[in-house]
Amino acid sequence: MDLRFYVPTQVYFGTRVLEKNKAQLTSWGKRALIVTGASSAKKSGALQDIIAILEQDGIVYRIFDKVEENPSLATVLQGCREVKEWEADFIIGCGGGSPLDAGKAVALLSAQEKINQDIFQLENPGAMLPYIAIPLTAGTGSEVTPYAILTDPAVETKRNLSTAFSFPVVAFLDPRYTESLPLDITCHTAIDALSHAIEGYVSRRATPLTDHLALEAIKCFRGTFPALLSGNIALEEREKLLYGSLLAGLVIAQTGTCLVHALGYNLTYYHDIPHGAANGYLMEAFLAFIAQDVPAKTANILAALGLDYSWQVGKMLSLLLSPTSINLSEEQLALYAKKTLESKSIQFNPRIPTEEDLKNMLRKLISIN
Repeated sequence: MDLRFYVPTQVYFGTRVLEKNKAQLTSWGKRALIVTGASSAKKSGALQDIIAILEQDGIVYRIFDKVEENPSLATVLQGCREVKEWEADFIIGCGGGSPLDAGKAVALLSAQEKINQDIFQLENPGAMLPYIAIPLTAGTGSEVTPYAILTDPAVETKRNLSTAFSFPVVAFLDPRYTESLPLDITCHTAIDALSHAIEGYVSRRATPLTDHLALEAIKCFRGTFPALLSGNIALEEREKLLYGSLLAGLVIAQTGTCLVHALGYNLTYYHDIPHGAANGYLMEAFLAFIAQDVPAKTANILAALGLDYSWQVGKMLSLLLSPTSINLSEEQLALYAKKTLESKSIQFNPRIPTEEDLKNMLRKLISIN
């Protein structure tokens, strides 16, 4: 058996985990830049907890709260300017996937002596500034991956900025911080974590270890589905969702994602469909597409979800999602298929789809002009 597993991030999981491990937040420098969105860090109580601990230890800080949903290169570069001007020596990312990815990118790019015109092709990247990740949603797993997913208008899609150095040094996961999330975001991020687990499980880069973690993550989703459906989500269920997201993040840190993410990015970039929802809309068609290539794994996924057929996955997820009403032209279908086939992650799919395969997947969820 050949197996490689690399995640250098220290993980602290549980209620009041910051308070119980203060030194792991404050031991990385003297000047912290806190990267977050406009409101989620405050609403969750996480920002107040972070500030209280920093102030207790005499750590000075500045808050960069300009991160938008699906963060842009321009926002990341603005954050880098804040680091240089203020001479921050470590970065704290606090938020959902967008602030965590933006903070990661800021920590990485701020440490580079030279940045090419295309920041996604760093030459001889050096180590990043110490980066601490504090997730406020249960979905992206960014706290244990090297990936920073950024919107790049130059190519009209999302792109992945990552190196061997771009893992957070520490991650703090407290399920209390997810209690203030609206139900739709809770559902979307849960589906994103499920998608990570499924894509990682069937990836050509999967190993027995990632397989075990992926199936456990899928079972976490199944176990919390009734709560997601009812909207009555207790702290125990939120803890399970966050744990499943963590496991799925550990999976894709090794395997990457594949077809669902590559195709779904088009729905997010061009139609503003939330990332997790886009993955959910595509999941049934994806499982049907790969079933003949990985029949045993497809059966295991369905069993972990307590289902028998791939169409039931679509039905299950549709109960958590709003109906779609996208109309696409044949030209748009061709464009999205082309962009998907250009994605690096598509090579890890169990079978490389054709352009027509991808068009058919989209046709199953939309009406055509």
